[in-house]
Amino acid sequence: MREKRRFKAELLLGLLPILLVVLSQTALAHGMSEADRQAVLSDGAFGFIKLGAMHMLTGYDHLLFLFGVIFFLTRFKDILHFITAFTLGHCITLIFATFLGIQANYYAIDGAIALTVCYKAFENLDGFKKYLKLSPPSLTVMVFGFGLLHGFGLSTRLQEILEDMSREGLLAKILMFNVGVEVGQVLALTGMWLVLRQWRQRASFKRFTVLSNCLLFGLGIALFLLQVYGYSKARGLI
Repeated sequence: MREKRRFKAELLLGLLPILLVVLSQTALAHGMSEADRQAVLSDGAFGFIKLGAMHMLTGYDHLLFLFGVIFFLTRFKDILHFITAFTLGHCITLIFATFLGIQANYYAIDGAIALTVCYKAFENLDGFKKYLKLSPPSLTVMVFGFGLLHGFGLSTRLQEILEDMSREGLLAKILMFNVGVEVGQVLALTGMWLVLRQWRQRASFKRFTVLSNCLLFGLGIALFLLQVYGYSKARGLI
C-alpha cells in the first residue's frame, strides 16, 4: 500500500513540471495574434474556417472539458449524444451572440469556462454523492448549458476580429468560423478517443482514474486563477 501511494505521489510530482510548462504557454490560448487577424482579413471564407479550427485545437479549456466528458464513455452512441448536446449549445451562442454583438469580458468568460473543467472532473470523481450526498444534475442538460457558455467564449474572441472588418456578409463569416470550430472539435475528439481506447485496455487506467481526474480538476483551477490574474492585470489591480 505504501509503495502504491509513493508511486502515485512520484507520478504526480513528475507530471507537475510538465503541467506548469503547458499552462504557462497556453493558459491564454484564446488570444488572437496579429498573424491570425491578417490571415482572416486576406483569406476570406477559408481563413475563417482555418481560424475556427485552430481556435478549438489550441483552446485548452475547451479540450480539457471535452476530455472530461468522454473520459468514462465507451459506447459511440453515448459519445455522440453528449457531444451533440455540447455542439448545439456552443453553436447557438457563437452564432447569435456574435451576430447580435453581445459581448462580455473575455477573462471572465474564460474563467467561467475553466470552472466547467473543474465541474466535470468533480463529477467524474463522483463528488456529488461522496461529498455533497446528492445525485448529480442531468449530464445532458449540464453539457448543453456548458456548451452555451463555451460558445459565448468563442463569440467573444471572434468579435475581436470582426471589429476590424465590414459587417457585410457577417452571417457567412460566423458560419464559416463555426464550421472550422467543428472541424477542430472532430479532430481533437478523434485523438482523445484513440488515446482513451488504448489506455482502457491497460491495468493502469483503473489505477489512475482518480488521479487523472484530480489532475484535470487542478488544471481547471490553474486556468481559472490565471484568468483572474489576467483580469486583475488588465484592470490595473496588480
